[in-house]
Parts: sequence; C-alpha cells; structure tokens
Amino acid sequence: MKRTLATASCAAVTLLATLLTGCSGSSSSSGSSTTGSSASAASSGAAADATTAAAAASSAPGQATVATKSSGKLGTILVNAKGRTLYLFVADKKKNESTCTGGCAVAWPPVLSTGTAKAGTGADQKLIGTVKRSSGLPQVSYNGHPLYYYVGDTKPGQTNGQAVDQFGALWYVVNAKGKQVTS
Repeated sequence: MKRTLATASCAAVTLLATLLTGCSGSSSSSGSSTTGSSASAASSGAAADATTAAAAASSAPGQATVATKSSGKLGTILVNAKGRTLYLFVADKKKNESTCTGGCAVAWPPVLSTGTAKAGTGADQKLIGTVKRSSGLPQVSYNGHPLYYYVGDTKPGQTNGQAVDQFGALWYVVNAKGKQVTS
C-alpha cells in the first residue's frame, strides 16, 4: 500500500510538473524558455517549495547523504543514499544560490536535509554544504552547486534528466568532484 501511494504521488507530481511547464518530457526544448512563463508560478516559489517538500518527503526524511555510483557512459555520479541521481541546474550561476522555484521546484525537487548532509561512499564531505531556499528550507549543495532530483527518474540509477533543457537552462548529473557531466 505504501509503495502504491508513493508511486501515485510521483505520477501526480510528474503530471503537475508537465502541466506547469508545458513540456513533453523530451530531453530538448523547442527553443522557447519556460522561465517567467507563469507569473503566478514565480510568485508562489515558497508555496511550491513547501509542496515539493511534502511531495518529496520520501527523498528527504532527515539528514541527507550524498554518495557516488557508477553510471555507465556517464561515469561515476552523485546519488543519494537510496541511489537516486542528483543533478545541478546550469542557471544556478551564483555559487550556493538556487534559482529553481515554483513549477521548476516541482519538476526538479531540491535535495533537502535536516541538519548537515553527510558524505557517503565516494563523496567528499568538504564539498557538501547547504543553500537556504527562499522558503527557508535547507537545500544540499555540492561544490557550491545546489542539488536536485528529477521527477522523471522513477527508479534508483535512472538518469532521465541528463542534458534536459527546461526552465531556461540545461540540467546535468554531477561527478564526484562536483562538476557537471556533459557526455
């Protein structure tokens, strides 16, 4: 029953994110930027963060762990303790500052942690930090990059968000050194 509810919740979040972004789920954009496409989504960033936190409760039950896992052609990438792939957003140009709010935070839930996140196998504790989101929630960062999940990844190890162009910029998996993986 618990797994069915989690699956249904994930499907609902994916549907909501698709409706909010108008995306087809492909890994490329038709050239139009979705940033600023909805004034109400932008103005409700804190509310979306709260909704995202509730929807992603299973991914942030307490202290987050950042680890690494081999991912075939992408090499060794960052994952959480359950093996879910972690991403960075190229639009987050300032170190330790997240620009993904509103509908963006629904499609790309921030990695949240109560307390300091810890390093798991292969990750460097010195590169782990937190970013204070506009809602006040602490988001995990790695080498200054705020970290996110992708709602299109429904199983551990999936990398469906790799090189996706959404919300005005590209999304990439992150390697153990805290750099984006582009190939």
